[in-house]
Amino acid sequence: MSKGIQTSKSVGLPDVLAKHEAAILEQWIREMSVATRRADLMKDSELRAQCSRFVQLLRQGVESENFNLESAPWQPLREQLAEISKNRAQQGFTPTETATFVLSVKKALFDRLRDRMGGDANTLASELWTTTELIDALALFTTETFLKAREAVIRRQQEEMLELSTPVVKLWDGILALPIIGTLDSARTQIVMETLLENIVKTNSRVAIIDITGVPTVDTVVAQHLLKTVTAARLMGADCIISGVRPQIAQTIVHLGINLLDVTTKATLSDAFALALQRTGLALEDSLSKA
Repeated sequence: MSKGIQTSKSVGLPDVLAKHEAAILEQWIREMSVATRRADLMKDSELRAQCSRFVQLLRQGVESENFNLESAPWQPLREQLAEISKNRAQQGFTPTETATFVLSVKKALFDRLRDRMGGDANTLASELWTTTELIDALALFTTETFLKAREAVIRRQQEEMLELSTPVVKLWDGILALPIIGTLDSARTQIVMETLLENIVKTNSRVAIIDITGVPTVDTVVAQHLLKTVTAARLMGADCIISGVRPQIAQTIVHLGINLLDVTTKATLSDAFALALQRTGLALEDSLSKA
């Protein structure tokens, strides 16, 4: 809702809500569309409670005769709509379904206004327009809040997915492995570095293996991200080995002229693990290697 939004004052709406609040509520719930009700996402009792509270707070707002929707008399209704929007964003409602919850009250209000105004067409038209402005403004506020809440949910889910997609595995005392699957971009590189560095400190590891077997392609940008991660690990006192360098990736690196001379690379994770054991003063038995 834009700051300071002002709608026209209504003469008939306060009277209609005062005299027919219960009837308006019942008609609204009865005629509410299936899409708005969404019994699979919300119980009818919860929906009724929301509708009842909405009608009460709408009456409180219009009776104040202050139709600036940012003013104090409208704050309780704004708070209720904000809570409904956030909850519906988490419950799985769409923006249209959330906005329709507010917009669907129009018919019940229009019917009562038409009964009150009788044959006075001009006054009825004015009251209907005023009511439309008011309900539309409340629906827009609801939609804006819903979208902000959903964006917050999506950002949180993306962060959680990034964290889950960069697990650090302790292969041996002093040896960590970080398998990377998918594209490595700037945002993910930051999480990779933070996760790896935290675990290096936590486990006091001397060697970290970054496995790129699951990285589809390596270009200049991806190589730079890998070098940043290797450099950060070295600053924390851990040697880095990059494993999973397939023939296609090796050719691409050479073709692009990417300098990985200072970085130890291995074709497989097992080769990198064997080298890591050597660097820590350990070695796999021949029988274990063959197995």
